[in-house]
Amino acid sequence: MLKLICFIFLIINSLFVFSQDNYDVDLISSNLKNRANAIVRNEETIVDMRSTDNVMRLVKKAITVINKNGEDEARIVLFYDKNTSIQSIKGEVYNAAGKLTKKFTQNNFSDESAADGFSLFVDSRVKHFLPNENIYPFTIVYSYEIRYKQNLLIPDWVPKAADDVAVEKSSYTFICKPADELRIKAQNYVGKPEEVINDKQKSLIWKVNNLFAVKSEPYSPNAENYQTSVKIAPIQFDYYNHRGSYKDWNQLGKWVYADLLKGRSTLLPSTVATIKELVKNETTDKGKARKIYEFMQNKTRYISVQIGIGGFQPVAAADVDRLGYGDCKALVNYMQSLLNVVGIESYYCVVEAGIEKVSLDPTFASMVQGNHVILCMPLKGDTTWLECTSQKIPFGFLGDFTDDRTVLACTPEGGKLLKTPKLQAENNRQIRHADLTVFSNGDVKGTIKTVYFGSQYNNMENVVGKPFVEQQKLLSGIYDIDNITFNAINYSQKKDAVPETNENVVLFLRNYGAVNNNKMLLQLNAFNVKSSVSESRNRIRPVYINRGYTDEDTIVYTLPAEVLTDKLGENDKEFKNQFGEYISKSTLNGNKLTYYRKLIVNDGTFPAEEYAAFSKFINDVNSADQYKVILSLKK
Repeated sequence: MLKLICFIFLIINSLFVFSQDNYDVDLISSNLKNRANAIVRNEETIVDMRSTDNVMRLVKKAITVINKNGEDEARIVLFYDKNTSIQSIKGEVYNAAGKLTKKFTQNNFSDESAADGFSLFVDSRVKHFLPNENIYPFTIVYSYEIRYKQNLLIPDWVPKAADDVAVEKSSYTFICKPADELRIKAQNYVGKPEEVINDKQKSLIWKVNNLFAVKSEPYSPNAENYQTSVKIAPIQFDYYNHRGSYKDWNQLGKWVYADLLKGRSTLLPSTVATIKELVKNETTDKGKARKIYEFMQNKTRYISVQIGIGGFQPVAAADVDRLGYGDCKALVNYMQSLLNVVGIESYYCVVEAGIEKVSLDPTFASMVQGNHVILCMPLKGDTTWLECTSQKIPFGFLGDFTDDRTVLACTPEGGKLLKTPKLQAENNRQIRHADLTVFSNGDVKGTIKTVYFGSQYNNMENVVGKPFVEQQKLLSGIYDIDNITFNAINYSQKKDAVPETNENVVLFLRNYGAVNNNKMLLQLNAFNVKSSVSESRNRIRPVYINRGYTDEDTIVYTLPAEVLTDKLGENDKEFKNQFGEYISKSTLNGNKLTYYRKLIVNDGTFPAEEYAAFSKFINDVNSADQYKVILSLKK
């Protein structure tokens, strides 16, 4: 017992002792400096779970910032609210020779609301600090202590958070009572944690040393796949005075349904009557659901609400009905309540939303995962998914924000892991047709019609419905062509089972064709040039293409009478491999020059050794896209 007490005392005490370490940058090994913009000299994290509603987190960190690119690693950002309190913060800054130059405390931190700009209610605040240093390298050493009145959310330990950061040493200690039940997932960690235990306390310690910075590799999988990390989820938990336990997704989903959603679906009798009247002529559940969904969209708007039980519990359906707004949780709960009126079953589903597809981990249930809520209707033979936060999105269409990932459906029987539908490459289409007239001075004018399908349906969502002047500005950035002017812009959307966005523009391109010595240089692919990617030797990570798509462009150029059309060369291209397919060709008929381009990119994960073939494919596309014809002009 005495040994354990001394051990814990030494760990905690070390968090607040700076003087015994030498932060001279010359002491850092050359291997750690290689490719690093910042180096963690030492980081010690202790999480002490004294009870389910009293968890202390103590952190001491020393990090050397090598250059300006690593400056953000010195930033300290701490969130707090009425259930999360910052007990202490202090720190010091050292120069390259390891000489102390300044000290700072909590008083030097900026303190402001954690509102994100679109949240109506937020009770969370943030303290943040970045030392104002202009001479590199420098070292910042700091310690802080935070108390949490809950243990449902235990922060993950990720000792190396970025490619350009090296780690000299880092440790993570988790302290709890011997009888406390934990679920632990250590990823990319070699060996087992050290364990110190007696009849009073149990300590688990993970340590890493000499993690080198690496070159960032484009098209890499999500960082969680290869980072070293430790995740801990106590089985018995307390959160904002809501208590429970779970060992798997089934039990967690059951708690969400039985506790967080309980009693929050009641609607006013007048609303019940309105919904029944609304669908009285519909003969199918899907038809009824469509009408109810459109009713919900027209009645409500999305606004973030981050108060109450940590942003996990939805506002009651009756309040959403009365106020006309809610966050994702509230709007899904409201839609589910409306469907209940006519007996249509639906599931409240937690998802990790974002453009990059991230699934919930089937092997490790936790409330840390998931940042959004959607609705699933398990209609017979026709499961339908609903995004409830948008007034514009079509019925039954999720888009690329939540497609193709594992989600948690919360049901009376418990949690179920379901998969959202995948938007396929052949359906994620952008089809463009342009009719352009070329003048002898190089100016171009004409019209473009573009249709967007699948994951590309929302490509212009931030442009649709905006004032004309704002649309002009936004499209100038999207098309990214010098001297482009939009004289007319029009959008329309079809919100069918296969939704589409139609874009029609009238444009003028001043000096698009470069004229010199009776020659005009004209790039045929005016609007859709694929960016190149860097080549990489000794690739380590797999090649990950997040989402596939298909683009087709047809541009008909009407050439000026001064062009000698018999002088045109040919440069048709066609190639195909596991990553996709590319076709480009041009044909001349009289004074009509037609350029056709098709690019298919396949999604998937490919072995690291295939990156060379992938980069060649993309760079060949980029090269073909930039092909220019030389037009001879009559003297």
